[in-house]
Amino acid sequence: MSKKSMEVVKNIDLARYMGRWYEIASFPSRFQPKNGINTRATYTLNEDGTVHVLNETWSDGKRGFIQGTAYKADPKSDEAKLKVKFYVPPFLPIIPVVGDYWVLYLDHDYQYALIGQPSRSYLWILSRENEVDEEIYNKLVEKAKEEGYDVTKLKKTTHTNPPPETEDAPADNKGIWWLKSIFGK
Repeated sequence: MSKKSMEVVKNIDLARYMGRWYEIASFPSRFQPKNGINTRATYTLNEDGTVHVLNETWSDGKRGFIQGTAYKADPKSDEAKLKVKFYVPPFLPIIPVVGDYWVLYLDHDYQYALIGQPSRSYLWILSRENEVDEEIYNKLVEKAKEEGYDVTKLKKTTHTNPPPETEDAPADNKGIWWLKSIFGK
């Protein structure tokens, strides 16, 4: 795998990027339940220019979520290199965890995105819809491969149609999903 510098999107319009994004595929992560479905993120621009992040996934019929804040890693740069900060565990948010969120590809209409980070340990394919055309998916996988990612680790995310509404879902308000994920369950 190539370890060249990754190309990231430049001059991203954060206001256009806001809204709901569905996870189409990702590298499995200890921060998400292995049996999670309908995984999505909702981004809202704050008045101070930071972004409110709401990540949700459904596991065993219950909605698990975590909220955080994203901000430009270098406010003077035109590159779409963000930092995302979450406080864990979700049921007692006291420990800050900061990660990189680099937009590696974004189509002109802001409908599909490829998100990664410098170590190439994490990768997400996102879409405004909860499914994508195979041609688009393959294009995003190829872009990830060009950026040095081992795309054999990608796992497609299961989605139901229609997607669940947040208000209708029983919540995992104890953060059990997060504890299970730490132990790889």
